[in-house]
Amino acid sequence: MSHNFDPMRHTAPLAPLKIAALEGCRDFAEKVNAHLVEYRHENPTMPPDSFGFADYACDSFLVDCACPRFGTGEGKGIIHSSVRGSDLFILADVTNYSLTYKVCGYTNYMSPDNHFQDLKRIISASDGKAKRINVVMPFLYEGRQHKRSGRESLDCALALQELADMGVSNILTFDAHDPRVQNAVPLIGFDTFMPTYQFLKAILMSTPDFQIDSKHLMIISPDEGAMSRAVYFSTILGVDMGMFYKRRDYSTVVNGKNPIVAHEFLGDSVSGKDVVIVDDMISSGESMLDVAKQLKERKAKRVFVCTTFGLFTDGFDKFDDFYEKGYLYKIITTNLNYRSPELLTKPYYQEADMTGFLASIIDSLNHDVSIEHVISPTDKINQLLSRFHQFNKEASRS
Repeated sequence: MSHNFDPMRHTAPLAPLKIAALEGCRDFAEKVNAHLVEYRHENPTMPPDSFGFADYACDSFLVDCACPRFGTGEGKGIIHSSVRGSDLFILADVTNYSLTYKVCGYTNYMSPDNHFQDLKRIISASDGKAKRINVVMPFLYEGRQHKRSGRESLDCALALQELADMGVSNILTFDAHDPRVQNAVPLIGFDTFMPTYQFLKAILMSTPDFQIDSKHLMIISPDEGAMSRAVYFSTILGVDMGMFYKRRDYSTVVNGKNPIVAHEFLGDSVSGKDVVIVDDMISSGESMLDVAKQLKERKAKRVFVCTTFGLFTDGFDKFDDFYEKGYLYKIITTNLNYRSPELLTKPYYQEADMTGFLASIIDSLNHDVSIEHVISPTDKINQLLSRFHQFNKEASRS
């Protein structure tokens, strides 16, 4: 998504921009940083001879930080360069399970709890010197434990309140499982962004024969929770949508949740149509695979799965099997969270790159201007569709 610089033309940044990336998302942060460097060198919104231009157009906005561990497994946060007076953005990927640390000689894998503690350590290491602290947490920590049923903890609300108490001004996340959790911190900024444009772009770039009309395409919500995503997607594309609802066995609990008995479908026929399933995440994938299988049994042509976070907590064996059987055609996820190198080699996998989008968000917030021009993808999607239809017309003529 190209960056719109117009809202920032006559607005100075709030403070010098700095980015502190925790170890779990360094590669992603470097790509975001590269976009920001390009924006500010090629399209500066400040005159080169103005005061503060040197801080504005740096060769890198990344600060050197680390969270080393003691032999007991305890840790500390260190920032190796000054962040005094800066607009500090701290990036954390709480789902990166590939990192390890030693505890009394034994190897432990980093859990979301470990990553969240490291995030708080870096906030603490800034020592109150940053002018503003913003946390970028693409996968919201404990976002799935967002409400209480019986005697349960409210982990996400507590985590957000803890960040607010530490002086965080803005929390940026993507496709929050339930955005209403922001009610826990009503006095700080909380924004959740959707990757709809990036999903569509990834599909069009990877599938040349993709057709966008109600005769050839249908959008599917795999459950009630994903309805708003599917409604927006289907409306802007001008196609029909359908949905599944999960019939659960509420008399038993397996792995902390009620098992799904069946998926019931509501909607028109999918026979002969490409279908796009949209959801916030693939965890184990059992639910998503069952939906894909049912759609193919209803004679759907190809099944595309678009999810913001590809966690694949139970591995890829079932996805490989479903792909070979033709139940799945393509899985599109963002690069907002850690993905196993094995996933990147799968023939059915397609990445939706979010680094440019996040760089635009950070740039706009640093200028303290409205981010509506960034977060609303409707115009961008319409432009993309216009180019797509124009390309198809020219191709058909030739």
